[in-house]
Amino acid sequence: MKNRLKVLRAERDWSQADLAERLSVSRQSVNALETGKYDPSLPLAFRIARLFGLTIEQVFVDETF
Repeated sequence: MKNRLKVLRAERDWSQADLAERLSVSRQSVNALETGKYDPSLPLAFRIARLFGLTIEQVFVDETF
């Protein structure tokens, strides 16, 4: 699943560690999300979207369709 995390994070000048702290996850988790190696749980996806003031669909793109 593609996402805009890296771009959204860069727009705010946050490091992966900064984003990880705000989401209560590890920096490694943020890296895995950004590189597409890990899809977030639904609660984490909601936390990410809320943090950026966006909907889940604005952050994550389902490419299966």
